[in-house]
Amino acid sequence: MSTAAAPSTRTGLVLADLLPASRVRDTALVLGGAALTGLAAQIAVPVPGSPVPVTGQTFAALLVGTALGAGRGLASLAVYALAGLAGVPWFANGSHGIGASFGYILGMLLAAAAVGALARRGADRSVWRTAGTMALGSAVIYAVGVPYLALSTGMSASAAIAAGLTPFLIGDALKAALAMGVLPTAWKFVGRR
Repeated sequence: MSTAAAPSTRTGLVLADLLPASRVRDTALVLGGAALTGLAAQIAVPVPGSPVPVTGQTFAALLVGTALGAGRGLASLAVYALAGLAGVPWFANGSHGIGASFGYILGMLLAAAAVGALARRGADRSVWRTAGTMALGSAVIYAVGVPYLALSTGMSASAAIAAGLTPFLIGDALKAALAMGVLPTAWKFVGRR
């Protein structure tokens, strides 16, 4: 008699682990996650009074981290950041290099690892756990991005919060709601909760 848990109740897996394991798979997932983040960054809406636009980039970074796990998610966002620093125009609005919003990209690296680690523990398998995971990931992004914004622009802390946090909270709630539908549904679809 086996003591292994049934596949439908096992945690320790992220969605990417359901694909056959290989280095080719992992490389493709990392590069695909970087490309998805770069593509999502092009969905950018300017925010009056802020050098930081609303983008799909944060949603993609959190989705990549959750679906790929901490290691591959971090690697994917590292590829995204390094390629953008090297001149690939795939930061928000087709930009590249270091700008006032680069701190958010650094925060996305950490957030991808954090949400990926939580996903390994099953945090993406129910609506409410996914909501908490996305909220934590967003908080990590802001914890790095807002202070970087203040330092890079000379803004006061309150001005950086007003320009780099407050206008984005409603959009983040909508992105979290989307993730709350997508991730648990994906697990239901593959029959593993």
